[in-house]
Amino acid sequence: MGYVEELRAIVGPRPLILVAGVGLIFDERERVLLIQRADDGQWALPGGLMEPGETTAETARREVREEVGLDLDQLEFLDVFSGPELFHVYPNADQVFGVSVAYTARYSGSLLTLDPAEVTQAQFFALDALPANLRKSTPIYLRRYLARG
Repeated sequence: MGYVEELRAIVGPRPLILVAGVGLIFDERERVLLIQRADDGQWALPGGLMEPGETTAETARREVREEVGLDLDQLEFLDVFSGPELFHVYPNADQVFGVSVAYTARYSGSLLTLDPAEVTQAQFFALDALPANLRKSTPIYLRRYLARG
């Protein structure tokens, strides 16, 4: 049982403040990698919740490796995101106020290997042709990326 599962066993679905690492991974055509989540079918950036003792960069690297099988080389810090717009209710009714630390990275061209427990598909999308069923936090991260210039 992982850290979050242990917390949930104590507090149930009540809102928790949890830290996540997120990767905005771009290919040579400036398309962003999105995953379709197995739990709710929404398209999102790869990433997930921090485990005790990890840095946020380590979290982002681990989650990307687990979800799509990529080992990220250089990460570039994008920003820290928090607030009511990062509130999320999971399909099992667990509630989270996320504090997400987002990083950008370049796609190395390696084969994507999806974890079917977490991801049903992964695809690169042009920023002006994103799928309709986006997790509500995804456009927030992408707007910040585009605002960097």
